[in-house]
Parts: sequence; structure tokens; C-alpha cells
Amino acid sequence: MLDVKFIRDNLKLVEKSAKEKGYKIDISKVVELDDNRKVALRDVEELRTKRNEIASKMKNGKPAPELIAEGKRIKLELSEKENALEIIEIELNNLVKQIPNVIFDDVPLGGEECSKEVKKWGKNHETGVDHLDYATSRDWLDFEKGAKVAGNKFYYLKGDLALLENALLQYGLSKVLEHGFTYMTVPDMVSSRVLEGCGFNPRTSEQSDEYFIEGEDLAMIATAEMPLTGYHMDEILDESKLPLFYAGYSACFRKEAGAYGKYTRGLFRVHQFNKLEMYVFCLPEQSKEIHEKILAIEEDIWRGLEIPYHIINIAAGDLGAPAAKKYDMEYWSPVNQKYQEITSCSNCTDFQARAVNCRVRRKDGSLEYVHTLNGTAIPLARALVVLLENYAVEGGKFKVPKVLQPYLGGRKEL
Repeated sequence: MLDVKFIRDNLKLVEKSAKEKGYKIDISKVVELDDNRKVALRDVEELRTKRNEIASKMKNGKPAPELIAEGKRIKLELSEKENALEIIEIELNNLVKQIPNVIFDDVPLGGEECSKEVKKWGKNHETGVDHLDYATSRDWLDFEKGAKVAGNKFYYLKGDLALLENALLQYGLSKVLEHGFTYMTVPDMVSSRVLEGCGFNPRTSEQSDEYFIEGEDLAMIATAEMPLTGYHMDEILDESKLPLFYAGYSACFRKEAGAYGKYTRGLFRVHQFNKLEMYVFCLPEQSKEIHEKILAIEEDIWRGLEIPYHIINIAAGDLGAPAAKKYDMEYWSPVNQKYQEITSCSNCTDFQARAVNCRVRRKDGSLEYVHTLNGTAIPLARALVVLLENYAVEGGKFKVPKVLQPYLGGRKEL
């Protein structure tokens, strides 16, 4: 979430940025509520001072009836003013939560079609194998039984395809460890506070992606980014310890409510999958450089797998609420003859840290909010799509990429 003072000092910037992202917000209402909050807070503080003065006078002997009556009157008025202040603060806080992060100057304006290609690598393949038909024919993938036990878009991985998924995880893990990330397994559920702190604020209620646990203040995570965001919640980190690099492995659960019209075949878009996610807590002055580092790691992973890709700078209208800037890596699909998303990485500046109250103590003793960044190392279900399209032989065996062979006992074919 944004700081109210920042919003007040940058009204036009915040309003323009929100509009570019596709969010409808009432900035004037924020200012009005903040003004009301200041007046209400002043009234509360004045009454608290009077209450304390009366309490001090009552300590010396038996208080006069007039003093007791005044104390009761102030206590009642203070209770009313505190309740009024709380209502204003809740309304203000709820409104501020709906305001997305401000975009960087180099983010393209416009909708999804305005995102700009910034880099391309590899030679695009002309032909490929449909992953769903191929995996089903080899009895590696079973959506029918997944639907029987859990519903549509759930699945079983079997045999060599399940082993290939594990090999991908081990390969991705080796890469992030090379770059100094600490490996973590994380909770598959988070509280509403953590969920809100991540800033996943859909533009409409129909786009909400989370599965909520009935009767509990819990939701299934859509990405390990969620529990990692909350890892240092309500903490003050030491400047000398930053940046902190974490790699979280988890199952991910998504309704895919906002996926209408997007490519959904087979494993490409499902309700549950496993993912290795990179996450960083850093100083504000470090975040832009670290964003480029995360992108470079993603490129290193997919170059190792020899998968053609391009990198795009995501346009404002396609950015989520937390991100100030986001890169998507899209692989070339030889089956569909177009680029399709495989990973992304975002700089969320202090947007998430402010919401979960994660700060850094500078060497001079001052406090400020850290910056957070996230990036996908390996989205395992979607990565299987990529590999099957590029390495499977129609009617034949799957050719194991060289970098994965050590994690499959040296096997070159599956």
C-alpha cells in the first residue's frame, strides 16, 4: 500500500498511475478522509490529556463531586470520539488499499498490446509436439482422474513426467543456490493480513483468484510470493543484513478467474501446480539493480534448457497493483507459433513492505520501509509444456535436455 502522505504530496501522479493501470480511485476522498482523521485525532488527544489531568487530581484525597462528574463526562465523550476515529481510519485504510503502486517512468503506457520487447534469444523452432496429446498417449498425464477426485483442471503426473518435473525443480534450485538464494519450503496457506499485504488487488471482484478456507482466516496461496512477503512481517531488519535472497518452493492454487480468453490447454493453465519462486528484501537504492539481476537469473535458467524466448517490459494496463515495473519472459511455442508467458519478475518497491510493516534500521538509526521483489525461477507445470513442445518426438521418445540429465540418472531419453 502507498503512504497517505505520499499520496497527498503526489495527487496527480498517483491518480494518473492508477488510471494507467486500469484502477478507478477517488483521490479526493482519500484527502477528505485524511483531513477528517486529523481533526478526529486532535479531538481524541485533547480529551486524553484532560482525562489524564483529572486522574492526576483525583490522586490527592477525596475528589470533589464536580471533578468526578467531569471525569465521567470526558470518559464518555472520549469513547465516542475514539469510535468515530476508528471508523474514519478503517474507511481510509480500506480506500488506500485499493490504490495501486505508482509505475516507473520507463513502463510503457497502454494495455497489454503496448508491452515492449526489450530482448530476444534463441532460434525459434518451426514445429513442435502438442504436450497434452503426447503426455496422455504415453500415460504420463491424467486429467480425467484429476477431475474425478478434485474437479476440472486438476491432474495427475505419472512415471517419467513426474520424474521430469522433479528434475526441473532440482535444476532450478541449483541455479538459484548459485546466486546466493536461501532455499525455503513455505506454508501453503496465509492469513488475510498477509494476503492483503501482498497487494493482490483485482480490478473487479470477478477476477479474484484465491481459494478461501471456510470458517478460517486463511486462503490457499497462489504463489510462494505470498508467504515470503509475510516472512519478515512486523520486523525491523538491520541494514548490514540486506539484501536477503529467498527461494520458496510451494504448491500454488488459482481459480484462474481472470484467465478468460487466454491460452488454457492442458497443463498451461491449471488450478494447482508447483513452483520455485525467487523473493528479495532489499534497500530502496538496491531494488532496480536487483530487478535486473533476477531477470538475468531467469534468462540463465532458460538458456540452459535451450528454449527460445523474448523479454517484454509489461505495459501499465497489464500490471498488477503491487508492481512498479514488471518483466515477462515468453517462450516461443512451436505448436502455437507465438510467444507465451513462462516467467515474470516484478519490482514492488515499498508497496508490500509498508502493508506488512517490514522496515530497515539504517546505520544512522533511522527507519524506512524495505523494497521487495519477486521472480519465477521454474513454474513446473508450465515448464513441462515448454519441454514437451520442444523436446518430444512425435510417436517417439522424449529427448532429455543436457542440463537435466544429471537429475534423471544420466538418462538421455524418456
